[in-house]
Amino acid sequence: MKQQTFSDFEYSNRKRKTKREEFLEIMDEIIPWDEWVGVIMPFYPNGKRGRPPKGIELMLRMYLLQIWFNLSDEGTKDAIYDSYAMRKFVGINFLEQDVPDATTLLKFRRLLEQHGLNKLFFDAINRVMVKTGHTLKGGTVVDATIINAPPSTKNAEKKRDPEMRQTKKGNEWRFGMKCHVGADAFSGLVHTIEVTPANVHDIQVTSKLIREGDEVVYGDSGYLGIEKREEIVSDAHLSSIDYRINRRPSSLQKVSGNSVDWDRIIEHAKSSVRCKVEHPFRIIKCLFGYRKVAYKGLAKNENRLYALFASANLYALASRGRSLAEAW
Repeated sequence: MKQQTFSDFEYSNRKRKTKREEFLEIMDEIIPWDEWVGVIMPFYPNGKRGRPPKGIELMLRMYLLQIWFNLSDEGTKDAIYDSYAMRKFVGINFLEQDVPDATTLLKFRRLLEQHGLNKLFFDAINRVMVKTGHTLKGGTVVDATIINAPPSTKNAEKKRDPEMRQTKKGNEWRFGMKCHVGADAFSGLVHTIEVTPANVHDIQVTSKLIREGDEVVYGDSGYLGIEKREEIVSDAHLSSIDYRINRRPSSLQKVSGNSVDWDRIIEHAKSSVRCKVEHPFRIIKCLFGYRKVAYKGLAKNENRLYALFASANLYALASRGRSLAEAW
């Protein structure tokens, strides 16, 4: 048990908690800290050379604060000094130690990126969700969202990020990358992620988002014609799947009189399942604030997305009153 400070005694007498503190308490309870620390440990400096490294869990907590609140390295350090809720989450006692500096956090983030550790977190959580029955194989919902990147050339290199691309959505031109996801049709939890430039069509990545045990796939009208693609037709499993793709509203015929509009009833039934994939996107963009890319290039942003979606899946479970604690 952590020793309480005078600040802890003072804050314990408050009449209410902030939403930030409530969110951090939820994440502190549901994240499997020992397992994630164990994943990082083989790659972390052992301290035999140079100055002693900071604790893995301390740095992991600091890194998660950074991605959840969309902060810079320096901004994360300042936020911990400024916010009691963040200091409590990280577990720092200012009487005994200071907050790790921005360079230390930078090196920790690069270690995660170099070894792809965020994907290991994401895959481990998915395995446990299948084991505990939170995710049921059999159906997948596919969708994609565009993450904007700075389109300006007013920088030192006088050019845009070469790995990002421009595409038109509706009547608006967007520049950035696209995050394709496959979500479980039962729970809406994300099980697969693919990151591409924004000009890659959704339908080109669909085959990578389908699991081995899936028998049905849901998607919006952007996936029409998926069953005719070569990679689908040439694969025995993919060609046997029932693709329940929403039709475009303009293709639905109007029904006159008292006739039952079966076409719209069927489309509504498809949409009621397909809409589940929008929930993790809401958590990523609205709760975590990830509406714009954080770094240059696809690889670093993909690594960040694995951590964000792993956290989003856990937060979605916690908000439903469920937990993975027994499985861990």
